[in-house]
Amino acid sequence: MVWFFKRSSGKSAKVARKETYEYVQDFCASRTDVEAYFEAETPREPASIMLVAHDGEWTRRKVPSLADAAKLSAELGIPLYEVARTGYPRSVREWNARHK
Repeated sequence: MVWFFKRSSGKSAKVARKETYEYVQDFCASRTDVEAYFEAETPREPASIMLVAHDGEWTRRKVPSLADAAKLSAELGIPLYEVARTGYPRSVREWNARHK
């Protein structure tokens, strides 16, 4: 599990990666039709992976690179898309509008 940044708030890198992996596993297991969207690094934000359920509910976690996001999504058995190529799914915008 080498996908996640090594810096954390006092936790070891191994513990932080394990917790993050368990969180995304739980998100995928407790929701249906989850897809992953890779968000490239910007000057303000690190690269991340956004997991989106069928109803538009989403969560976001940092990842070092597209390759690491691809590895993670493959291990979870979910498709991976690049936001720069596909944009965000409509269900995310609808979910955000319903939960303001």
